[in-house]
Amino acid sequence: MTRDHQTLALVLFSVFIAVTLGITTWVSRKRHGSAEEFYAGGRLFSPLENGFAIAGDYMSAASFLGISGLIALYGYDGMLYSVGFLVAWLVVLLLVAELVRNCGRFTLADVVAARMAERPVRIAAGTSSVAVSVLYLVAQMVGAGSLVALLLGGSSEAARSWTVIGVGALMVIYVSLGGMRATTWIQIVKAVLLMAGTIALTVLVLLRFHGDVNSLLATAAERSGHGRDFLAPGLRYGGDWTSRLDFISLGLALVLGTAGLPHILSRFYTVPTARAARRSVVWSIGLIGSFYLMTIVLGFGAAALIGSDAVRASNASGNTAVPLLALDLGGGAGSTGGTVLFAVVAAVAFATILAVVAGITLASSASVAHDLYASLRRRHAKQYSEVTVARVAAAGIGAVAIGLGLLARDLNVAFLVGLAFAVAASANLPVLLYSLFWRKFTTRGAVWSVYGGLLPAVLLVVVSPVVSGSPESLFPGVDFHLFPLQNPGAVSIPLGFLAGWLGTVTSTEPPDEARHAETEVRALTGAGAV
Repeated sequence: MTRDHQTLALVLFSVFIAVTLGITTWVSRKRHGSAEEFYAGGRLFSPLENGFAIAGDYMSAASFLGISGLIALYGYDGMLYSVGFLVAWLVVLLLVAELVRNCGRFTLADVVAARMAERPVRIAAGTSSVAVSVLYLVAQMVGAGSLVALLLGGSSEAARSWTVIGVGALMVIYVSLGGMRATTWIQIVKAVLLMAGTIALTVLVLLRFHGDVNSLLATAAERSGHGRDFLAPGLRYGGDWTSRLDFISLGLALVLGTAGLPHILSRFYTVPTARAARRSVVWSIGLIGSFYLMTIVLGFGAAALIGSDAVRASNASGNTAVPLLALDLGGGAGSTGGTVLFAVVAAVAFATILAVVAGITLASSASVAHDLYASLRRRHAKQYSEVTVARVAAAGIGAVAIGLGLLARDLNVAFLVGLAFAVAASANLPVLLYSLFWRKFTTRGAVWSVYGGLLPAVLLVVVSPVVSGSPESLFPGVDFHLFPLQNPGAVSIPLGFLAGWLGTVTSTEPPDEARHAETEVRALTGAGAV
């Protein structure tokens, strides 16, 4: 990249960081330090505001950089990520949004603990929430590193590492000082910027092909090096039975995982009523649906205008396809238009990463303080001390995410998010659905369900080709992989549901029918909801 690209993009980065730090400082002066203010922003957000914030939380670096990159490299098979992420919102809308808002207070564990023994359930749910959050954070860190490596010409590993560290430090500041209210406003600003940038790029791609989508797809297929196979299933997930099963596993993880993501579930607590929570999801579906449709155009546009080989040369996982596309659409390297458009897109992508890491860090620190810390103290922590623990936890989680982000910097960000979704669908979704809908569910069933999904999912990732056994692995020099699939969802999700059922039917503790009835009334009517 030229010095003009670097300077302008860095200026725009700095402007966004200054604005978000200003929001955080302004909010930190107004807050009162209560748990409700820190975790849920006082429950004062409207459905429209929360809908934009949910969209901001969900449209991550994986969506903007990773999915477009996968489409540019693999065509039809890459597009399946867009479909999976979008369909997942129907599960959220129909099954969990309103019920979770009525039953819980701040975290996933609140919903389960409403009818179970609190301590073991909170420890299990808190542990799984932190695990999912850290995996998701790693993907955002990798996206930040890829972006800045491209900005600096791809040669500075030190700059890439310092970027990951800087993003981690900023997310700790956002969460520690501003809590949910600052995080929400940062996500709203980011959602508006991301939608504006994506719309602009999509229009420019379509104008380049005079609105002829067939011409766009034909050119993408021609420049991909794969011909018509680029537009057909099987380029990435069709080679053999393992690849096809990997596709099924990925699809299950994407569709079912969203309803178990801690930072998405926590957004339902920031509105005053369950009806507002449902309307928030409707607003977010409109925004997210249009966004994912546009990522398809951007992915095929990058393949058509840049070429799959050039995208792969810049970043082996395709994470830099959209910035390269922006450079070309603006007039190419060295042109004023290319410089401006590239810098704007890079700044928007950077804003995307900062906003998402803030939301995830807040959700995971809430799990540490509200679930793990309060449970391990053997009594409820006082509100002010719980908030203090949450701030300290944000720093610890940030440090872990930075370390893993530096380790996983060469993996595709959409692929990394797929792993986080698999863990969420395996550990969080079964216990959530059983708690809401199964009258005979018990405490043992809840604990077994969480660990029965979490431990296999993490273990299968460790012994999969993601970690060892191939040139693209985290540790390419060794080979201890035993599990053939890259995504564990096809195995770990059924195990989570099976463990919950087995724990319940073997439990000596009788199910508390009265508490279930109370929870059911509260979930469906909102009576007694916080």
